[in-house]
Amino acid sequence: MNKPVRVRLHISGIVQGVFFRANTESVARSLALTGWVRNLTDGRVEVVAEGPHDKIAELINWCHKGPPVASVDNVEMEWEEPTGELETFKTRYGH
Repeated sequence: MNKPVRVRLHISGIVQGVFFRANTESVARSLALTGWVRNLTDGRVEVVAEGPHDKIAELINWCHKGPPVASVDNVEMEWEEPTGELETFKTRYGH
């Protein structure tokens, strides 16, 4: 049983300006997840993703490492109820 789940991640470290958002979008799309990724004003990156639990787990594991030039210090996770309103995975700009 692999029902859809939704997670909100806050990733801290050297994660802005190192292609973290673009790589996160690419990984999430390859996993057929929906959601978004954006930079926050405090230097963290926020990710909201929905999809099957096993695919969400793969994204979470990837976010703990990030792209080669990133340095992830911490990943905070908050599980939420899936809403189904998201159609794709994209990068959001602005805060």
